[in-house]
Amino acid sequence: MNKEKLKLTSSEIGSLWGQYMNGTMTDIINRYMLSIIEDKAIKAIFQDAIKTFAKQKKQLVFFIENEGFPVPIGFNESDHNKGTKRLFSDIFCLNYLHIMTIHGLVGHTTSLGIAVREDLRYFYDSCDTDGKRMYHQTIDLLLEKGDFQRDPYCYPGESLEFITTKDFTDGFFGKGRRLASTEIISISLNLKKSILAKTLCVAFSQVAQSKDVRKFMVDSQKVAEANIKSFSKILDDDNLSVPKSWETEVTTSTESPFSDKLLMYHIGFLSQVAQGYYGKGLASAMRTDLLTTYERVILRNLRVTKKWYNIMIQNKWLEQQPLVPNRQELAREK
Repeated sequence: MNKEKLKLTSSEIGSLWGQYMNGTMTDIINRYMLSIIEDKAIKAIFQDAIKTFAKQKKQLVFFIENEGFPVPIGFNESDHNKGTKRLFSDIFCLNYLHIMTIHGLVGHTTSLGIAVREDLRYFYDSCDTDGKRMYHQTIDLLLEKGDFQRDPYCYPGESLEFITTKDFTDGFFGKGRRLASTEIISISLNLKKSILAKTLCVAFSQVAQSKDVRKFMVDSQKVAEANIKSFSKILDDDNLSVPKSWETEVTTSTESPFSDKLLMYHIGFLSQVAQGYYGKGLASAMRTDLLTTYERVILRNLRVTKKWYNIMIQNKWLEQQPLVPNRQELAREK
């Protein structure tokens, strides 16, 4: 059997479609950020990111077209309003690239996990390698600039311990035990992602052209703020450090560097991806108050997603993913 002549499955086509949509969106933002960044070291990393995606994009197009599917429109230069005033600081751009690189790493690993055909597996493997390089570069530069926000420290106990009481799961009425290091993983990561989402909503609410889009951004900002408060309270109650906000890294510009379609898609992407991270945090939580917090955050996010979907549909901004055949319709045609 020729491994490269295997027909791609619906899951493999779906992963390629998603990688193309998300990649072209991020690429437009990276190109804008490159145009405003003044720091030479940060600029060099963005140049690498743009060059890397250009290589990946060609391969994505080849895979999609080779299977007879139309290449999505995604995002292109028409979604980039050139010559607008600076909207973000250099350091925010670097933090943005770092968080989006984490999203990319998760996406590539997930796609690799469902890929069967050999050439597709090696493509996602190379994407993962590119993502890891970018991950190291962004962290190293953030550390060098003293702007990388590390998670809270956990100090070793005197000896190995076992759970001996049911109170281990109780987080209410002051009876709860301290946070477990495994729980902090999701809390800290979700907090940082919520901070990024809020900052983008603040920026996008200033520059969006449509009244509906501006209102959506303001509403989404409030949801992100509520989520930040929920996660911050958990850390604060155990006297643990909370990451700083990035809103002050947004300028007062009201000129939009991007189309409203891109602004909406980006926040929708972050909201949808966040649900997966919240679900993972819910699964790893062993304290009742954490379970309740994640449930509330998930419900808030679902409301954002519903509003997002309605606006995207009304404006015909949402491309339809490849669908499986409708056998009933085919039968009626005969």
